[in-house]
Amino acid sequence: MWITAKSPSLAELEQMAHEMFAGLPEDFRALCEGLIIRVDDFPTEEVMNEIGAETEFDLLGLFQGVGLPQQSHDDIARLPNMIWLYRRPILDYWAENDETLGHVVRHVLVHEIGHHFGLSDEDMEAIEAEAEEDALPG
Repeated sequence: MWITAKSPSLAELEQMAHEMFAGLPEDFRALCEGLIIRVDDFPTEEVMNEIGAETEFDLLGLFQGVGLPQQSHDDIARLPNMIWLYRRPILDYWAENDETLGHVVRHVLVHEIGHHFGLSDEDMEAIEAEAEEDALPG
């Protein structure tokens, strides 16, 4: 088994992110209409400069767009809201912590979606806990 094990590709991690998203509470997912989830190996240099990251491993994910609290019906047409997950920093974090890769991906996804909604850390923890309960067998 170990000689065939490998880290997930960009496409595999993106598929995992969509599966983790599908496992989030239905009412939460319904509010995310139009949200695009993408995976790249690392953030761009522009993104790193914007957030003041010291290394390309400092950022696991990023919400780009206009969060719901800041949106207005009078807004002009804009690009869709996107969540970027960064594969290599996520894999690095996973390797150094005692969590499953799915848990790490779901955590980053919920955290970034939380920015979209302007949620508190407590709200995000409750959403993750509900998703965790729903994922348990039985």
